[in-house]
Formats: sequence, C-alpha cells, structure tokens
Amino acid sequence: MYSSSPLLISQSFLAATGTRLFLHHQDRIPEAGSVLVVSNHRSFMDAPVLMASVGQPIRFACHHYMSQVPILREFVTRLGCFPLDEPGQRQQRFFMQATQLLQAQQMVGVFPEGGQPMVKLTPANEMQKFHKGFAHLALRSPQDLAILPVAIASVEESVNSAFPLKLLSLFDPSEPLFDQPGWHPLVIYRRVNVLIGRPCWITQQEREKYQGKQAKAVVAQITQHCQTEIGQLLHQGCY
Repeated sequence: MYSSSPLLISQSFLAATGTRLFLHHQDRIPEAGSVLVVSNHRSFMDAPVLMASVGQPIRFACHHYMSQVPILREFVTRLGCFPLDEPGQRQQRFFMQATQLLQAQQMVGVFPEGGQPMVKLTPANEMQKFHKGFAHLALRSPQDLAILPVAIASVEESVNSAFPLKLLSLFDPSEPLFDQPGWHPLVIYRRVNVLIGRPCWITQQEREKYQGKQAKAVVAQITQHCQTEIGQLLHQGCY
C-alpha cells in the first residue's frame, strides 16, 4: 500500500491543480534496476510531476528546510521524501539512506541545484550550477545503476508569494537562504513538458575510476554530462 501511495497522491494533486503534463521520450526510462533521477528544480510541484511522469514512486531527497516548515513538512512526508542534513553538514545520513534505497531498487530522486532556485524565482528555461553530491552517490553505490536526467520545462504557470523568507528562519535557523529580504515564491505549473534524457549508466568500470587522482575527474564528468543533457532538453521544452 505504501509503495503506491506517493504516486497516487502525486496524480491526485496534479489533477486537483489542473496541471497539464506532457511527457517526452518515455522509452528512455529504464524498466528495471536501480535508478537515480536527476532534475532541475523550481517548484514544490517538481516531485509529484516527476512521479506522475515515470509512473512509479520516487524517494526524493528534499532540502532540509522542507522537513522543518509546517505544511511543507506534511506534504513532503506524504510523498515519501527524506530530508538532507542541515546546511554545512557532510550529508552522511543522506548518503547512507539513499544508498540503501538504491540497493533495494527503489527510484531515488535528487535536485542538484539545491535550494536557491526554490527561494529566488528564476526563469523557466534557466538552471543554477549543479552540486556534485549525486555523482558521488552514484559512484559510491555498490551496484550498477542508471542516472536518469530529466528536464521539467514549464510553459505556463502562475507565481504567488508564499512566505516571507525571514519568517521561515524561525523554523529552520540553520538555513542561510532565509537570511535575506523577500518572499518564498509559490510556482504552480499549468502546462509543463517533462523531457526524459539519455540514461548515464554507472557500472563497475566507472566505480573503479572513483579513486585516487581519477575520482575528481570522473565526478566532474558525470555532473557536467547530466547538467548539459538537462539544459539541452530544457531549451527544447520551453520553446
């Protein structure tokens, strides 16, 4: 029952908001095995949009503050998300939990841009620089897996002001993003293209490179590949 619940919640949520979702390159979604979904990130709707697109639950790593703020906390918990550690931490708990989920062949989702595009509105066709944590996670996993890059391209949306950023610091004082003026935007997709990229397969050969002087280079290569792939798909989907 639990495994299907986040998917049903996602589908029901998109139906309630009237969001029209258009899926492209569905055939690129791996049919079996461990999958790490990597996507751009501008809205709290991104997790349910991605779940509805692939047609199965995805265990998303959510930003730490989402596990602290009422309403957001309840929403991400029901979706089966698990929070990152506090900013400045080494994310050991995240790596351990994500690795266990991948070993159980559950889909895991990561938003490598971090929280910045969530709290400061950016254009739908732009991305922030990717953090490299997802590449380290993939290379540390003991089994073969696929990194699946996905672009969420909003073509029609509404934007409202949800909360003053400084108010959110009361719930999560560890978050430096809240120490600035302005409001947390609330982006609601009306029409959105979801474009599936070409999977990046992480095998024993790639994992063997993840040591010594080669490690930094292979991490950078995987990170850049996924950011480039998503960037190209995003450009296609937004125009």
